[in-house]
Amino acid sequence: MSAQPAQPVIDTHVILRDGDKILMSQRGGPYGRYRWHMPSGKLDKGEPLSFGAARELYEETDVTVDPAHLRLVHVVHHQQNEEVERIGFFFEATEWEGTPRNQEPEKCLALSWFSVHDLPDDIIEYPEAGLLGYLNGTERLNEHGWQ
Repeated sequence: MSAQPAQPVIDTHVILRDGDKILMSQRGGPYGRYRWHMPSGKLDKGEPLSFGAARELYEETDVTVDPAHLRLVHVVHHQQNEEVERIGFFFEATEWEGTPRNQEPEKCLALSWFSVHDLPDDIIEYPEAGLLGYLNGTERLNEHGWQ
């Protein structure tokens, strides 16, 4: 039996940074409910990574960022379960337009700024791996959740 090619879900995560503060959202859906993560979402078919990241940020927060101003800072290859794997691309944004507001109240309970020195304790593990990899300046790739 030959090996099957991987078909990972491709996610984009945006670390919206204002000095030492990072914007985080509190999940309202069933996955990770009440826990924190950065604005993120799935890449659409035929969409460049940076455009998908900018789109997701806008859809969730009403903040506009030029895809050319997004900087790729970390990649996480995450095994969600035996059937699903994900590749998350983490982008830093330090230039944007607009004031963050919750555009998806059915999915997001709150948006809040956190100091990089005082992050919440209940960040979802997969996005936390990318955020900490970025903040710690460790390897650019994290293989997370693999057995």
